[in-house]
Amino acid sequence: MTASPFAAEDRPRSHHGEYKVPGGKLVVVDFDLVDGVLADVSLSGDFFLEPDEALPAINRALTGLPESTTAAELSEAVTASLSPGAVLFGFSADAVAVTVRRALAKATSWTDHHWNIIAPTVLSTHINVALDEVLTEEVGAGRRHPTLRFWDWEEPSVVIGSFQSVRNELDPDGVARHGMTVVRRISGGGAMFMEAGNCITYSLYLPQTLVDGISFADSYTFLDAWVMAALEKIGVTAFYVPLNDIATDQGKIGGAAQKRLANGGMLHHVTMSYDIDADKMVEVLRIGKEKLSDKGTRSAKKRVDPLRRQTGLARTEIIAAMMEVFTERYAATPSELTAAELTAARDRVTTKFGAEDWLHRVP
Repeated sequence: MTASPFAAEDRPRSHHGEYKVPGGKLVVVDFDLVDGVLADVSLSGDFFLEPDEALPAINRALTGLPESTTAAELSEAVTASLSPGAVLFGFSADAVAVTVRRALAKATSWTDHHWNIIAPTVLSTHINVALDEVLTEEVGAGRRHPTLRFWDWEEPSVVIGSFQSVRNELDPDGVARHGMTVVRRISGGGAMFMEAGNCITYSLYLPQTLVDGISFADSYTFLDAWVMAALEKIGVTAFYVPLNDIATDQGKIGGAAQKRLANGGMLHHVTMSYDIDADKMVEVLRIGKEKLSDKGTRSAKKRVDPLRRQTGLARTEIIAAMMEVFTERYAATPSELTAAELTAARDRVTTKFGAEDWLHRVP
């Protein structure tokens, strides 16, 4: 009989998980599950770790933990196992926790889901905002596949964050003079100045299992890795400026916001400037000196650098490039809004997003 090239400890384990850290390395965890606890845990990957003794220490720390251990508790166990001065490069204790949760099927990866993609359809800004809540609920309830939807709209609009003050963020004279539609969304973050054809906005509706164990800050980079690749494809090297700004060396091009719902659905949406009228923007928005100072600039107009100037491409071409990259990466299939979803969104505008008490809930 030919001897096996594998030692007994190298045999395949019953649970296997992988996680590619955004901008970092691949983390792999294998283990058995015996009577509800992790057994024979083996961590591996193309990361860097010093000292060598840290690897078996992490394995020992994870072995024996119950399968119900949360991502935060897993991360704490890894951190506690490390000696002073230990260095994790290309990964982190949180990344190990995500990988273990994936192996346990408590967390999911992009490829675990069937993705839909919805091309831009002209709708009112109120409907677009309402759809974000409706579709996030649908995904959380399992009635819709995780979905990427691109917005389109015609009326000049400002979409303010869930916790922003109307009077502090908007100049009423500028809003009236330029005929701006003002809507409050469900996610936090700052105001979005959105004229028709001058922005690119998309929304991701996903289960929270996709970001299980990933920190709130890291989830932004993780969920937008595909769009960074799409921008790179059209000649724009973009990166995140913590927490939620997307920028290039030339300036800010966009911002992201998120909302997690109690039913397990999650919204992640992004607006990028394509050809913004910066003069009009500063007449409509009150952009405080404190915020500008924090961003390292003295002028709100100079802070934004639109994609049209950087690429020379039509807005439709940029959106097409984004849709192509997302489709190729995640095998997404085309989808459309259903009649029921649109009806629900219209009802939500009547009862919530078009109501004065919602708009002025933070006066």
